[in-house]
Amino acid sequence: MPHTTPPPLGEDSAPATLERLLAAVPADVRAVFSARTLRPLLPEHDRTGTLLHTLEAFLHHDASWSRTAAALHLHVNTVRYRVQRIERLTGRDLTRLSHRLDLRAALLCRAGAGSGAG
Repeated sequence: MPHTTPPPLGEDSAPATLERLLAAVPADVRAVFSARTLRPLLPEHDRTGTLLHTLEAFLHHDASWSRTAAALHLHVNTVRYRVQRIERLTGRDLTRLSHRLDLRAALLCRAGAGSGAG
């Protein structure tokens, strides 16, 4: 997916988003936050990348078990198992909005959200 750096907040009429907020955070801070938050899901700990991919899909589909399972071509119980592993490894409870937001922000930071800022 192509990435464009959004203009800084307040310089246009576009709505404020998490992506735009993160664009104002220095790149090194974003990198540390992402690495610390996602460490147990990164390739050096999960060689297949399965858990990180599942997390991305789960959050993209608004924490819907069935839509995530359909998107990943998995049984819903497989998604449930993977999400439980993600929760155990990260110490985050994906039923809690604040924890989902932490992980979403970490994924955006990892993807280089606003990589031109900082």
